[in-house]
Formats: sequence, structure tokens, C-alpha cells
Amino acid sequence: MYDLAIIGGGINGCGIARDAAGRGLKVLLLEMNDLAAGTSSRSTKLIHGGLRYLEQYEFSLVRHSLMEREVLYRIAPHIISPLRFVLPYQENMRPLWLMRLGLFLYDHLGGRRLLPASHRIDLTRDVAGQALKPGLNRGFEYSDCRVDDARLVILNALDAHERGADIRVGTRLVAARRQNEHWALWMEDRHGIQTGEARARILINAAGPWVADVLDKKLAIKTHSHIRPVKGSHIVFKKLFDHDRAYIFQNPDGRIVFAIPYERDFTLVGTTDVPLRGDPGRAKVSREEVTYLCRAINRCFKKSVQPKDVVWRYAGVRPLFGDEQTAASELTRDYVLEVERGRKERQAPLLSIFGGKITTYRQLAEKVLERMKDDLPPGTKEPWTAKTALPGGDFEVDGFATLVDELTEICAVPTALAQRLISAYGTRAREIFSQEGKGLERGTEFGHGLCELEVRYLIEHEWAQTADDILWRRSKLGLRFSNAERHRLAAWMRKYHERDVS
Repeated sequence: MYDLAIIGGGINGCGIARDAAGRGLKVLLLEMNDLAAGTSSRSTKLIHGGLRYLEQYEFSLVRHSLMEREVLYRIAPHIISPLRFVLPYQENMRPLWLMRLGLFLYDHLGGRRLLPASHRIDLTRDVAGQALKPGLNRGFEYSDCRVDDARLVILNALDAHERGADIRVGTRLVAARRQNEHWALWMEDRHGIQTGEARARILINAAGPWVADVLDKKLAIKTHSHIRPVKGSHIVFKKLFDHDRAYIFQNPDGRIVFAIPYERDFTLVGTTDVPLRGDPGRAKVSREEVTYLCRAINRCFKKSVQPKDVVWRYAGVRPLFGDEQTAASELTRDYVLEVERGRKERQAPLLSIFGGKITTYRQLAEKVLERMKDDLPPGTKEPWTAKTALPGGDFEVDGFATLVDELTEICAVPTALAQRLISAYGTRAREIFSQEGKGLERGTEFGHGLCELEVRYLIEHEWAQTADDILWRRSKLGLRFSNAERHRLAAWMRKYHERDVS
């Protein structure tokens, strides 16, 4: 009997699992594919307040997001880092006074402590202006943070597991039914083979874009909540500029587009807001979206880009909350928690999560457990996640370079590789890569610094099953691997799993 069963291995599900396991609760989490396989690995990779949400009067959401930005930076400084954004002033769009007012609020709403404030910038003199077209001469610069979104999910799952949670990856919920004061759950693996039953006192539906599908098809429960699946698409180019700041551009349609330094040698551009019809798992970046994003870049950058220059593209589906009359770009990014307790007294409760954003996942987890406190066992511990580092994040926010130097010396690896390893594993990189003769027995080399020692760790400790699990979620080495290199890694992993089974 579990205290909580959670459906969905995205950021909300794994965040709840971590929080609950750390409070002494018995937790089961089911993920039908890989951790972060859906929306949670397909974001704009930002921990931010959401500057544009101020225009929609979402002051509470922005404030809580800005407060959480600093909390997350402290507990995960290996996968979260500060990023300065350049906001050029563009004629016939938002006036200077409005931009200045918005940034003043952005600086002061959330009790900023760790990040520098915004200021005006002369783009005719600053290096950030060199990439821009003539006429974009002035603007502003402000702070937010970037994040490896998929690793944020995986580290929450890893911490939950180490605190006793039962994390089942590649396990699909077939059905769940109330049996008086608990839920009965039936499960199957990726191959459709039944893997047993479980019972739980509370069921949490954190299925993201599939939240309504779970209610309807798995639980046979009708919901009156309005879910608006909205597709956000991103495209990646080879590096478009040579400095380490990002840009935020205004579009004539009122939306904004980011151009963000990505994985050292690339530029990430996004995003769109397109209503989605159909299966979220089949969401693709459309030709129209690529054209839209290329045009947004070409309005502002000297260097022109075309669809053929795109080296990678991905689309995520946001399960936003709102009615059909509201434009997709204006739907709230805040979350809504809906509790359903059945028709009879003392039946097991169900909590479903609608909406939300990656920045507020930890707060959401606390709210979920607060909402369900009367259903939790006596003696359940208090909230704890705000001051406890995620795995590998137990160092000061200014200590990244020191860890890189230590790993370079201990394991005799190049600086660029040490930077990648610390940005993925933090302080745990020393444990992983100094296991065999101070890191010298690395085993098979798959390319671009990925070795057998790391692959084994990801399989044995981070639930990696396929080459894509490693190349696109536990790292972004997929941007560098050739097809031949990817096939070689996939073949090695198949042999590893076959040997493990035998």
C-alpha cells in the first residue's frame, strides 16, 4: 500500500515524488516512456519570472516565479546558471517607458538577491549590438537563469528514489479504480506485458498534456475543467553570435522570441503558441512555425537564417488552463489543482494538475501536499525542499569553476569535458569518473567525450534504456553525434541489456 501513486514522470510528477518521499511517505511513480520524455524536455530551458506575463497582469505568477528562480539556483547550481538578456528597443512596438517600468517591476517583485539588476544598454558600443541590424541602437539588459530541463526532472526522480520512492520508468497505467478508501492500479510495460497491481491511498494525475486522457480513459472520470493543449516549438542553429548573452525580440504580433546561447556552439530560438489538436506525443514543428521563427530572427540580426540552416527542432505541448475564447499566447501559465473524491463518503481522493511552468514545479509540489494534508498519514514531515540541494548541487553558486578544475586534475580530462560533466552531475562527477583508476579506465569511447563508464552509470542509476535517452535527455550530445556514432552507442546498449537479462 502506497501513500501516493503519481501518474507522469515529468517535472511536476518527479517534483512531487521527491517532496513526498523526503517527508517519509511511501511513493509510487509511473512513467509510460522515459523521464522527461514529453513537455518537460521541450521547454525554452529557462528558469524565469516571465517578463511578458506582466502585460497580462499575472503579477502573482511573476512574483512567485522570481522568488523560486533564486531558490532553484541555490539548490541546483550545476544545472542552473545566470543568463543576461538583451532587450533591444524596436520602433512602433512597446515604448521605452513601458519596457523600463516592466523591468523595474521585474527587478523588485521577487526579492532578487543573487542576480544583477537590469540597466539600459547602448547597442552602438556594446558587443551585443554587433550582431544586430542598424537602427537597433538602444535597449535594456536584465537577468534570468538557464536550466537543463530534462536533467532537472531526472535529478528530482533520482533524489526521490534515494529517499525511498518507487520510480517505475517504461510502465504504463492500464486502469485505476477506487476500492473504498484506496485506489487499485493495474500496470503494463512498454511491450504491453502486465507488470502487476498496486494500491495507493491517494492518486496524483500529473500526466501533463495527457491529464484529460488519463481521467477519461484510465480512470473513467469526466472533468469539466478546460484544458487547452498549446504547442510551443523551438529551432536550433549553429552559433549566430559570439558572446554569452541571450536576446529577447518583440514581434509585430505582440509575441516575443528568444535567441539563446546553447551548448557552447549553437543558438536556441523559440517559441511559438499554436493550439494543438490530436495526440500530444505526435506534436511536430510545422513548416509555418520554422518560417515564423526565422523571420523573427531576420528582422533583428544582420546574419540571415533560412529553414535549411536548422540543425535541430523540437515541439513541446503545454497543458494550459483556459477557455476556447482566449488566445493561446494569452492563456495563463499558472497551475490549477483539482481534487475529486468520488460520490461516496471516505472514498480515496484524486488530485489532477492542470497547467503550470517548470520554474514553479517545486512550489506546486508543496501546494499539492498541503492540499492533501488531511489525507496524509499522521506524523508526515513538514516542507523541506527549498533548502536541500538536488543531487550534485551541494556547492555554492560561485563554485562551478573550482569543481571543473578539480575534475580536470583528478580525472585527467579536457576542460570542455569537465565542464559538461560538472554541469550534468555536479559534485557527483568526482564519484562517477574517479571509480576506475582515477578515471583512466573509461572503457569504450563513443565520441565527443561520452565513454562506457558514463553510459553504465546512466543505465544503472538514471533509468536510461535507449541511445536517445542519453543523447537527448540526460545530455544534449545528440547535437554532435553522427548517425554512425548514435547507431554504435545503440548497439552497445542493446548488448548490455541483453547480457544483463541473461
